[in-house]
This record gives sequence, C-alpha cells and structure tokens, in this order.
Amino acid sequence: MLDLVIKNGKVVDGSGLPAYIADVGIKDDVIVKVGRVTEDATEVIDAAGQVVAPGFIDPHTHFDAQLLWDGAAKPAIEHGVTTIVPGNCSLSLAPLKAEHRMKLVGMFNQIEEMPHKAFAEGVEWNWQTFDEFVERIRRGLDINVAPLVGHSVLRLWVMGDESIKRTASSSETQSMCDLLDECLDAGAIGLSTSFVDMDERLQPVPSRYADTQELDALCAVLSKHNKILQVVHEFYDTDLTLARVDQLAEISLQHGINTTLSPLFVDRNNPDGAQQIVARVAEQTARGARVWPQVQTRPIDISFNFSVPSLLFIRLPKWYALMRFNEPEQIMANLNDSSIRDALVAEAQGMMPLWNKLVLRQVASEANQGLVGKTLEEIAVLRNSDALNVMIDLSLEESLEAHFLSGDMGHNDDDLVAPLLKHPNVMVGASDGGAHILSFATYGDTGYLLGHFVRDTAHLGLEAAVKKITADPANLWGLGNRGMLREGFIADITIFDEAVVDRGVEYFVQDVPGDGYRYMRDAHGIHSVVIGGALAYDKVNGYHEAHRGQIIG
Repeated sequence: MLDLVIKNGKVVDGSGLPAYIADVGIKDDVIVKVGRVTEDATEVIDAAGQVVAPGFIDPHTHFDAQLLWDGAAKPAIEHGVTTIVPGNCSLSLAPLKAEHRMKLVGMFNQIEEMPHKAFAEGVEWNWQTFDEFVERIRRGLDINVAPLVGHSVLRLWVMGDESIKRTASSSETQSMCDLLDECLDAGAIGLSTSFVDMDERLQPVPSRYADTQELDALCAVLSKHNKILQVVHEFYDTDLTLARVDQLAEISLQHGINTTLSPLFVDRNNPDGAQQIVARVAEQTARGARVWPQVQTRPIDISFNFSVPSLLFIRLPKWYALMRFNEPEQIMANLNDSSIRDALVAEAQGMMPLWNKLVLRQVASEANQGLVGKTLEEIAVLRNSDALNVMIDLSLEESLEAHFLSGDMGHNDDDLVAPLLKHPNVMVGASDGGAHILSFATYGDTGYLLGHFVRDTAHLGLEAAVKKITADPANLWGLGNRGMLREGFIADITIFDEAVVDRGVEYFVQDVPGDGYRYMRDAHGIHSVVIGGALAYDKVNGYHEAHRGQIIG
C-alpha cells in the first residue's frame, strides 16, 4: 500500500528532458515509482491536465525570523516552493550572543526592511548557537529549510564591537573558522557574505571589514565540508561586479567549491552590462570555476510611505536620515518646517522623473480617495504643483499613511532579462522572500517565470524553466536527492496548471502575526504542493498540518 499516488499528470521531471504523461507513487517521504502506478494508495491526487514537477527551490530568502512563528514561511508554499534558503546577505539568526541581538535586528531592519515589531512580538530569544537555532525552527516545520550562516554574525560572535572597526587578527580568524565548522556540522549549507550592505547606523556591516585572508580561510572550511559561498556583490556597478566574478572564480578553483552572487540586475542605462558579466562567468566556467549569478524574473514594484524608511531613498541622505532616525511625529514636524522642506525638495529634484511616475496607492482619508490610482504627475496638474511637493503634501494630509507605488524598479525588460534566464550559468534566485514586507511583495519569481517567460512570451520552454528552479539549484546548493522526480528522490512535488500559473496580484494585509502589516501576493495556478511525501497545500483546502519540512544541511 502506497501513501500517495499522483495520477495522470504531465510529468516535467526537472532534468530538462521532454514531458510525458505518468503517475507518481510515494511511500513515506520517497518517490518509489514514476510511470504507470497500479498499487492502491491511502491518498490519490488526480493531476489530469496539470503539470507535475519537482518542488520549487528558492535560493535567496530572508524567512529567518518568520520561521520562528510560521513554519510554512507563508506564502512561499502557495507559490509552489518546497525548499527555502535563508541566512543570505551575511545575516543569519545564529550563532548569536544575547548582547548582539539588537545589533542584528537593526541590520535586518536596515538591509531587509524587516520591522522591529516582527522581532519584538514574534521572536522568543531562546538560542545562541547554530545547532540550538536549528532545533528551534525544526518544530512544526512545513517547508524545507536549507540555512546559510552569515559572515557578519560570525564576526560579531568572535570580535564583538571590533567587528565593525577593523580586520581580524590571525587568532580571531581561526576562531571564526572553528565557529563556521561547528555551524556546518549543525546543518548550515554554506556561508553568506556581503560587500555592499550597511548596518542600522548606515555604516558597513561586519563582513565588509574582512580582508582577503579571512575570506580565504573561511572558504577553506567550506571546502572541507563541500559547501557553498553566497555573495552580495556590487550589483550597481558592472566593472566592480566583473572583478567580483574573477575573485569568486579564483576562490572556486582554489577551494573546489560552488559560489553564487546575487542579485544580477539589468539596467536600461547600461543594457550591455549584465551580458558582460554573464560572458565573464562563462569564461571562468571554461576554466573550471563554479560561479553562478542569480537573476530575478519579476518586475520589482516598490510601495512605501513616509512612516518607515525605504531603500528607495538610500541615495538621498537627508531624506533617508529623516525617515530612518525619527518617529512619525518628528517626521511630520520636519516636513512642516519650510527650511527643512526646501532642503529636502532641493536634494530630490534630480529624481523628478521617478516622482512623476509614482502612483498614489492607498490613503486613509475619504477626502483623497478620488486620487488613488493616479500618478503624482497627474495629481500635481490638478493641484497646480509638482510631483515632489504633492508627495510631501499628501503624506502630511494622511499623517504619513499615504502609500506610493513605484512600478518596475527592476528595469525588467524582456529583451534584457530573457537572454539571462536562458543562459546555462544563470540561476533563478534572489527573491528576497520574507524581506521588504512593508515595501513590496517579494514573491512570485517562479510564477512569473512559468507564466510570463514560458507561456506568454515563449522565451523559455517549460522543461528548461522547471529545471532552472528545481534540479539546478538542488545540485548547486548540495541539497542531495531533491530537485527531480526520480525513484529514490525525496517526494517534494508541485502540481500546477501551466495555462494560468502566474505570480498573482499583490495585496495589502494588516494585523499579520509578528509583523503588523505586509504586502503579499496571491499565487495563481498552483494546484497542490507535496512536501516530504505529504500534502502540504492545495488550492481548495489551503494548508494541511503535515509538518514534513526538514532542515537540509
């Protein structure tokens, strides 16, 4: 007697080979047969007319804190994701001494726009070491978690306040290596570091103070365990990124490890930049190096209001400091001060094309409801003003609860992105799931890949696209027998309707446990999701209490 049989589906097995009609038989948490299954089963899913694929893998998330109160990492499973990789960008919740907790919270707040409220209300700090943290999140886990350990927290643990002042001594570097060794033994799948991020004081994060000797020593530990290095590179500069690719290639060749850098953005102002980077990656791959850029598939739509700092203003020091270091009452007082307002307007004048295109997304008052959906340029005409001053005026009128939308910040042109997605050295990733919850919905890369780039524009074939989000990341991240529908593989499976699958519509949710509020995105076309051989989600009944998620390390 089998536990579960998925009947009559269009099997896309993750290999990239052509799809075929077959059944999938599951016993315990393992696929035992792919073909014609005649055995009886406790549960049967009729997948006629649906695609049956390996569960999707999201290699760049920040669900670290959310896993403490939500073992499903909602809404990742709804989008067909069965495995997530948290701990990116040099930040993980362990190893972490008690005296460094608020420092880490500040960095998550600054870099990933994760609210203090989420940590204050959703996190019970009852661990310090990595193995203690792993045991903590293992409880009631519905989704698979393949956690990275953050370079910045290794430095904090070993060096304390000195981690944000200087390079490490040889003894401190050795202590970090010993600590990384313990984390990898406890279930970490690799190390994440950052060359660009800033902390809550707008100073470089600890990992940015590391010298090449420190990084090289840590990579030697990764080599011993055959684990991966994840890097946030200087994505805003093509030349610096090319240099980073070369550095990662040398690390990969010297230590025999996989490396990945994220995010790789396309830029309308430099349309050849991304292709130059991918070409350099291909050159290094030909030498035997393993360097994988991560590309987001979806356009990035940033929503914001003035009550919380938004990374949209990071290049405007006066604006960002106003939002970062003041309470709402102080922000309003400053905006009402004519001299301060004049200085803010002067600083932001150079970005007027952006302000013109902003859409008023949400207001609290009845008086301004009729303006919702209009661009600030349109509202400026109605008010005989300009977009920048209209943005300030509306924020004051709404007590900072006017929400503005900046569409397509990722410059996601099909003719620029599609060649990257088709490239064999490029991975679909950098979703940032769990982060930026007050700015935009960081979900839907897989749905947008399958809906837009496969079905709507035919830039990729279905089989190739599925391989990009299943077998490829499973192999790169060392996830063992996952990522394919083969006998003996773990039964992580996503069933979806290729005719309607999409990233879904973004919506705003209030009173979210642990967060307060956030932007979410409904998934379209996901029929059922099986994790560890048990049904975890289906579109009719929602989530199932299967708790079959595992720590993959």
